[in-house]
Amino acid sequence: MAEQPRTILVVDDEAEQRRLLGGFVASLGFCAEEAASAEEALAKIAAHRPDMVLLDVRLPGMSGIEALTEIRKLAANLPVLLITAHADLRQAVAAMKSGADDYLAKPVDLDELEAAIFDALGAEGKPSDGRPTPSLPSWFVCHSAGMRRVAETAAVVAPSDAPVLILGDSGTGKDLVARLIHEWSPRAAGPLVAANCASLPEALVESELFGHTKGAFTGASQARQGFFRAAHGGTLFLDEIGELPLHVQPKLLRALESGEITPVGSDAPVRVDTRLVAATNRDLAKEVEEGRFREDLYYRINVIELAIPPLVERQDDILPLARHFAVEFAGAPVRLSPQAVQCLLAFSWPGNVRELRNAIQRACLLCRGDVILPEHLPPKVAALAGGGAAASGRVGRLSQVERATILATLAECGGNRTHAAKKLGISRRALIYKLRAIEAEQATNGPSLS
Repeated sequence: MAEQPRTILVVDDEAEQRRLLGGFVASLGFCAEEAASAEEALAKIAAHRPDMVLLDVRLPGMSGIEALTEIRKLAANLPVLLITAHADLRQAVAAMKSGADDYLAKPVDLDELEAAIFDALGAEGKPSDGRPTPSLPSWFVCHSAGMRRVAETAAVVAPSDAPVLILGDSGTGKDLVARLIHEWSPRAAGPLVAANCASLPEALVESELFGHTKGAFTGASQARQGFFRAAHGGTLFLDEIGELPLHVQPKLLRALESGEITPVGSDAPVRVDTRLVAATNRDLAKEVEEGRFREDLYYRINVIELAIPPLVERQDDILPLARHFAVEFAGAPVRLSPQAVQCLLAFSWPGNVRELRNAIQRACLLCRGDVILPEHLPPKVAALAGGGAAASGRVGRLSQVERATILATLAECGGNRTHAAKKLGISRRALIYKLRAIEAEQATNGPSLS
């Protein structure tokens, strides 16, 4: 008889957050149960004890902190992971002394959540196979472990209407991830409307987003519906949202919270059914600290955070992307010479996928046959011919010293990734990426550190 999956109880008063976290828990191979209040959660724990609890701190009635005390009376050893807003971090840290096993700050990073769950329940409960994802479209090239995790996360968040914030350097493909989320969502039949906040004239941002009536201002010779109404029934992708002027941010927040917009020049609000996906290459938390981005808007758009690794950390994507772009620009398969392959793998690609795409477009224009040679590539890439093999061995890999330091620190912290990351002076997400790189190297070369 097959072993029953372990149960994780998700406690949050927001239905959309419960659906997201519950779906993610299920995708990891666990059975997900939900509770909308601390009181409901305590009743479920008393009736049938789950294997773990994900507990939001801010709940109506009894708070998550108060519920934690009651949970400990019912089940002293039940793993409890607190989910807390930034403003409650000090309270959450104090709650660790009252029996919480760990805490995560909102917006929840799904990589961190996965690591925290398996830290609490033990690696033996981890499914051996990756989480299933829908079939990837041909335009989404995804061979590296990092991008497969991005696709897995997109599959988890797509069915929800909750806002998603996509983080990543310029040129990493944030727009394609937004498109993937839209096409995998129930809104796929509706429009996907994309707008780059950095390219909108500051004086017209409000009009572009929410529309305007005829005669609302000088030059408004006809009414305009705006991006929100254009995306009705579908998805609005706001790229470079960190560039949004401060004076417009409260109106965006109000639109997201109420589902209504008011066109410029009108007093009548208009109901809209639009899911927001935003993206930025900025550190929005720092922007909030420095007063350039509203904290309430930051938390409203950042229900789920999805980080795209830079191309230098996605070595397995470089050649498939290059071949994909070569077919796009040449209209037929184009081969890469061994020397060209060496150059592509040795280069660090500071401009990410966009820079690689431009390099292949250039090569296809200069290539007179069906083979791309180093001389067809940009000079700074072609210059790596000959010395590229050694360089490529360094790209995306950890040095022996760094690898040994990470493993030693993790052992010193008893396997707790949160504490190890703090001791190493890096984010938990960065530590997870490095540990996965170590796992990949060990799978290929064996566990020896020599």
